[in-house]
Amino acid sequence: MRKHYFQITSILLLILSLIAFSDNLITDVEQESNSDPKFIIHGLLMFAWFIIFVVQTNFIRKGDYKTHMKWGIAGTIVAFGVFLSTVYVFIAVYKDWGAMPYFVKANRFFMLSFAVLVVLGYLYRQNAIKHKRFIYMASLLILEPILSRVTENLHIENVEAFIAIVWNGLFISLFVYDWITLKRIHKISWMGFVWFYIVWIISILA
Repeated sequence: MRKHYFQITSILLLILSLIAFSDNLITDVEQESNSDPKFIIHGLLMFAWFIIFVVQTNFIRKGDYKTHMKWGIAGTIVAFGVFLSTVYVFIAVYKDWGAMPYFVKANRFFMLSFAVLVVLGYLYRQNAIKHKRFIYMASLLILEPILSRVTENLHIENVEAFIAIVWNGLFISLFVYDWITLKRIHKISWMGFVWFYIVWIISILA
């Protein structure tokens, strides 16, 4: 688990992304969003983020730290693109805060959190323990649109239960990894989890 945890979880996140957008890629390529530049660009950047995440964890698994650092520049640029494209989509689709569903409100908080965590990951790139947790936490917090689309494409009826199980399961797996490798739950891990629930409470009550 010490060596393969982030490789496995990064692949899992990429697989979830592929399932989430399988209709755009395979089963319903004529849908309107496939001809809308803002959605195309956003989707490509999101895929690029998760692909780079897989590639980066593989470099670390193999001990190729120099290449990992070089790819980190590309990852930072892609993350910036993900943030900007998501903000643009939010502005283009949702005009009024009060009219947004609670999960869209949550995603706005999570996308800002994603940006902050990626910046922290870059600033702490020389500290492996913090760096990888910042980047992984950034990836975890932006999963709602992916998990929601997975339930649609796999025709899962109990949507909220599925999302809760998968999302919480990923956080819990990080806690287990922390305990095995550090004999404690790292503060980035538990603070990210607490923030995760704070955002949901704010979004539901706002």
